Amino acid sequence: MAPKLLALSSLSSICPFPIPNSSPSSLNIYKFHTPKSTLIFCKSTEPQAISESEPEGYGAAAPTRGDIYLQRQQVVAASSSVLATTKKKKKKKDNIFKISNLAPCCYGCGAPLHTLEVDAPGYVDQETYDLKKKHHQLRKILCGRCRLLSHGHMITAVGGNGGYSGGKQFVTAEELREKLSHVRHEKALIVKLVDIVDFNGSFLARVRDLAGANPIILVITKVDLLPKDTDLNCVGDWVVEATMKKKLNVLSVHLTSSKSLVGISGVVLEIQKEKKGRDVYILGSANVGKSAFINALLNTMSYKDPVAASARKYKPIQSAVPGTTLGPIPIDAFLGGEKLYDTPGVHLHHRQAAVIHAEDLPTLAPQSRLRGQVFPSSGQNLDSQIANRMRSSGLSGLSIFWGGLVRIDVLKVLPETCLTFYGPKALQIHVVPTEEADEFYQKELGVLLTPPTGKEKADDWMGLETKRHLQIKYEDIERPTCDVAISGLGWFSVVPVNKSAGISNPVSEVTAGELTFIVHVPKPVEIFVRSPMPVGKAGGQWYDYRELTEEELEVRPKWFF
Repeated sequence: MAPKLLALSSLSSICPFPIPNSSPSSLNIYKFHTPKSTLIFCKSTEPQAISESEPEGYGAAAPTRGDIYLQRQQVVAASSSVLATTKKKKKKKDNIFKISNLAPCCYGCGAPLHTLEVDAPGYVDQETYDLKKKHHQLRKILCGRCRLLSHGHMITAVGGNGGYSGGKQFVTAEELREKLSHVRHEKALIVKLVDIVDFNGSFLARVRDLAGANPIILVITKVDLLPKDTDLNCVGDWVVEATMKKKLNVLSVHLTSSKSLVGISGVVLEIQKEKKGRDVYILGSANVGKSAFINALLNTMSYKDPVAASARKYKPIQSAVPGTTLGPIPIDAFLGGEKLYDTPGVHLHHRQAAVIHAEDLPTLAPQSRLRGQVFPSSGQNLDSQIANRMRSSGLSGLSIFWGGLVRIDVLKVLPETCLTFYGPKALQIHVVPTEEADEFYQKELGVLLTPPTGKEKADDWMGLETKRHLQIKYEDIERPTCDVAISGLGWFSVVPVNKSAGISNPVSEVTAGELTFIVHVPKPVEIFVRSPMPVGKAGGQWYDYRELTEEELEVRPKWFF
């Protein structure tokens, strides 16, 4: 075996005895590999001058063969120790954050398979389990819970902070979040999903805690639910502006619909461009539409990718129940061998879904295009006392209930001020004088004011314990001043002057001022005040594109639909 030349500096770190005085150019160090050890020898390349008085270690004081042998053994032991330590550290670092693929999981929800508890996620009867195990097909099993979910049953499984009341709770929201903790240490491409109807509530502002420094593609879902004639150019620019304010650096922004496949092909191209041999993780809050998005993604990719086409047979389950996915689901979706991961939704305690009963969850999910409910409106049937009061002073002194989940006390507005509500159609709007609001809420909760649905659930309801005082300044009276977004529900926009409201008084001549409201919601639910989203035909008319500097153009992500 040919010797290998080593540097002198590497020898000094492992050699236990001092090296004779010589410059680096005067020594050649050779390393010989044997099956069990490494031998290192030093050879001088320059002639040594023999002095009359020989230094210690030469002549009669030269080391014996036994001393040389012991020194060699010490060198071999030291080098072996260094190599073993280095190899052990490297192995530990490589394996510390690997996902264990030993336990087979349900391909629909990612829950580990078992045959013990019938109601628990991941349950499979013993006969089916044994048969699939015999044929090495355990990764092609759908658990009992997923079969029920696929037939429209509402079966919750997540409890704890951000979980759901009613039904059995087999896993906490904190445990699901812990299953995503390894992602920030992986080399991955992150596709982050945000629900356009609940933009602020589902945004995951601290997504870097999960994604680490990995690149992010931002995907906005459910744009098919926006009101008719909405200009997606304006919405795309609005989304990018909101993203920049949150100081989240993303590669690109995509407006999509998993139902109509709008924008999905653009996401496919961006993933193929940016993954660069990395696995792709789909992240988002609970019920944001991750499983539906993955199905749309596989459907689009299957036209050109046979691997994606075969993966469609065992795709994740879609359900209206937040917390359908209970574990990371690896999907073979790319020709290059990279994995596409459907991940558990991040359950947020500040959304409305975390406080209402499981049976009322479907009422929070819009099923068709949003239609803004303008209040007040000339076509509404109101009590004569309320109608006369609104003609004289507008909404001031009134309380507006949005189902049983939101109450808005109007303290000070212009006579022509109106509110436009965007959210689930199941939530009806009711208005009473503010002095009668408390009594009305106690009497009608669970009856007129739903959810919660039914008096039994209303008796256990915590009420609207959170109050937020809003002072909204306006400068342009004929365009929306702001949106007030309710986490997990929707939003209402505030228009200082609505000329079509049917108010008998002349239009106010003021051009600037302040509007005052008090908004009541359940205790953990958050309220966001934001710039108005340009929806509907009118939104494209009043929306203004901001002029950008050259520096902003360089760092600003592009958006596509």
